[in-house]
Amino acid sequence: MAAESMKLAELEGKTALVTGAGDGIGEMLARKLVEAGLHVGVLDIRAEAAEAVAEALGPRAFPITADISDQAALSNAADLVSARGGGLSLLWLNAGAGVGASLTEGRAKIIEWAYSVNVLGMIWTAQAFLPLLREDEGPKHVGFTASTASLRDPDMPLTLYAATKQAAFGVAEGIRNELASESIPSTILCPGLLNTNIWDGARARPGRFGGPRHMDPAISKRWKEAKSPDLMWPHIADTIEAGGGYLVCSTDEAMADVHMRRAQTIADAFKDI
Repeated sequence: MAAESMKLAELEGKTALVTGAGDGIGEMLARKLVEAGLHVGVLDIRAEAAEAVAEALGPRAFPITADISDQAALSNAADLVSARGGGLSLLWLNAGAGVGASLTEGRAKIIEWAYSVNVLGMIWTAQAFLPLLREDEGPKHVGFTASTASLRDPDMPLTLYAATKQAAFGVAEGIRNELASESIPSTILCPGLLNTNIWDGARARPGRFGGPRHMDPAISKRWKEAKSPDLMWPHIADTIEAGGGYLVCSTDEAMADVHMRRAQTIADAFKDI
């Protein structure tokens, strides 16, 4: 059930934090929130990316470096936000890793990395920053970035990625329901394929998971020719102001039909016993 509506203008001067904000969807969210008058923590595993985005966004933005798969790093990041004062009114759990490995043949470290970032990272981020948000007075909001891959049958060649995003969708729904009991509204965003660098997802992979690796730029064509994440912002802003809920920004005209066919297949499998 959607929470009470509010205007983004009510958050002007408040503090937001966006994870994975060094580029792509996270950068867009950070930029639009700064434009809406918020102070924004730009969190990314890559210090240089967080610093570059924060510098480009001006004095309302500040960089934070943290690996969301590392609970200690997130705890330190939360301490930094707390030390700035002003509380935390908006938290967007956006960071994620693109990975093209197989579930049945993928190397253990790759599978561990994908789940540590896309699933556990969402949980650890919530545990680290929600206490700050709960302490804040006035309107507040939490956002989660899942994927349209959360809504379709995990198919080759992205079975591992899709499986982690379906798990992330479940985590987002679980946290959403916990927050609803506290009257904290939230939005679960499912973007389609957009012009981001997710195709080069291992570029900042920590050493314990195999270290950084750059993918062949030849595979980037689909993403570089895709639509801009900026096109989602009006829908995101409207959803926040309406009190949150699901938001699917599909870039595939067939996505709704694909999802409905899957849902119908599952519904047809129900047997009363």
